[in-house]
Amino acid sequence: MKIKKLFIKYVNWILASLISMLGFAGCYRIFESPKEYGTPHADYTVKGAIVNEADGGPITGIRVGYFPDVWDEDVFGPPSVYYGSKAYVITDTNGEFKLTANSSRNSNNTIPVYVEDIDGEENSLFQPKMAEVDFINAVHSGKPGHWYDGEYTVTAIIQLTEIEID
Repeated sequence: MKIKKLFIKYVNWILASLISMLGFAGCYRIFESPKEYGTPHADYTVKGAIVNEADGGPITGIRVGYFPDVWDEDVFGPPSVYYGSKAYVITDTNGEFKLTANSSRNSNNTIPVYVEDIDGEENSLFQPKMAEVDFINAVHSGKPGHWYDGEYTVTAIIQLTEIEID
């Protein structure tokens, strides 16, 4: 009798193991979902120019980025999370820039862009600014994948206010 109970116990253990493994394998066939981890994301590109609010002239040497260099909660608000390194570029002699970063999608379709004068008084001083760039009407390009949604590009002209030096 003891051998019969031991045999049934081992058979139940083997059957439970097989059923659980086959059950997990069968779930893939039912739902046909891809084997991936992650969240939906896309490349967000802002291109355009930084200009002087007073005369509309281009401003060179301005840092444009998805992250400010130093956080100032009163001015910029809480930080946003983007994949990869802290993305920023410097405007060229025409005040033009092209900034791209990879990010997960957000519900309000806007991304904050931080603009800061970093060259001192070389070409005047300008007030730092946070511009909310709207991606609702962005140009969509690139081939979407399972989680990757391509690239969204917008063009923006951002005006900065010159600081008067006494």
